[in-house]
Amino acid sequence: MAQDWKSFEPLLIPDIPNLQQIGVYEDNGGYNALKTILKDQGHWSRDHVIDEVKQANIRGRGGAGFNAGLKWSFMPDPDGGPRYLACNGDESEPGTFKDRKIFEYNPHLFIEGALIASYAMAIDNIYVYIRGEYISWVDMFQDAVDDAYEKGYLGENILGTDISIDMEITYGAGAYICGEETSMLESLEGKRGYPRVKPPFPAQKGLWGRPTTINNIETLANVPLVINNGADWYGDIGAEEHPGPVLYGISGHVNQPGVYEYASGVPVMDLINDVAGGIRGGKDLKAIIPGGSSTPPLRADQLEGVTMNSDSLKEAGSMMGTAGMVVMDEDTDMVDVLWRIAHFYHHESCGQCTPCREGTGWLEKVLLKIKNGEGEMKDLDLLLDVGNQMEGRTICALADAAVWPVRHTINRFRDEFEERCKKSVHAVA
Repeated sequence: MAQDWKSFEPLLIPDIPNLQQIGVYEDNGGYNALKTILKDQGHWSRDHVIDEVKQANIRGRGGAGFNAGLKWSFMPDPDGGPRYLACNGDESEPGTFKDRKIFEYNPHLFIEGALIASYAMAIDNIYVYIRGEYISWVDMFQDAVDDAYEKGYLGENILGTDISIDMEITYGAGAYICGEETSMLESLEGKRGYPRVKPPFPAQKGLWGRPTTINNIETLANVPLVINNGADWYGDIGAEEHPGPVLYGISGHVNQPGVYEYASGVPVMDLINDVAGGIRGGKDLKAIIPGGSSTPPLRADQLEGVTMNSDSLKEAGSMMGTAGMVVMDEDTDMVDVLWRIAHFYHHESCGQCTPCREGTGWLEKVLLKIKNGEGEMKDLDLLLDVGNQMEGRTICALADAAVWPVRHTINRFRDEFEERCKKSVHAVA
């Protein structure tokens, strides 16, 4: 990561007034990447586009961090039937609120990226899934989609070519589980949001049994940047193994919470102190959750030299996730924090898998017992044991997401939990 991160000029949400308007977007180079590809399909073949995106190493911004171009390459060859791109704007991970900024301030960058992805994978239908609580952003984004149709970027014979791609917006009803890719597919089909067993994977059997790729909104917004400037240019932005711009959503006990765009690899403490204005009230930092509620928390004394990219955070003992950083000051009660997170995952478990359905309830109930001062020392080991019985034993990763905060918060703040617990009383024969 270059030392002059402060000089970074935003690329996803640049400081251009009214950029959500299609005319303003076009005046600032918007849809040029799409035009370049469609005008020279001999050079910009589908495989060439996929290879360029793969070489750029756009890491998925929805949490998994998988190479987008590599994911695209998993789609089978066209067979004449329908193929789908499902765009995940559910954004239901607590602490995450970045994609709505794209819907509001630069929706056409995402639309252009989704169109390029669809061209590359011979897709003719795009579904954009947005969480139901975002109804205002749904309306904003629908205006942008309507404008793109009117200008000929969506619909039949795009820009006079034989390429035809449609885009439809749908929204959920507030279920966290529908942010999981196969649950989202079930919801799009009008079914209850239950995760699917994999394999088969969506690229082979996705929406309505047809080949489907799922990408995050921010991930696709990076695609036009790569086509316009090249994979090498993109790879030079930020951290080498996790390049490109990142929308950092910073919340919690900071003076200036919000979404900030910088290159990947910004030092965590710089984001807190220089970008978000420091800890409110001049208090000391206690901990952060770096990438949404499922990512393990890090104590303040673990943050020296840690940067916001996948390798650095993994080495520190956490994950990049969605780059939704929750900052907690010295007065934060970690028992309360962990109970609240466990309550969320218990509430949002779909109930399909027994280890998750029962385990998330056990985690919440035992933590509530400790929170209320009724816990025993043995309850801490019980929580860790329950977590071990849950992790890796379910269809989707919700159980894992519930376990990781419990395991790492107890291990890293065990003294706080022990202070709230009574000594275990063992029966004497």
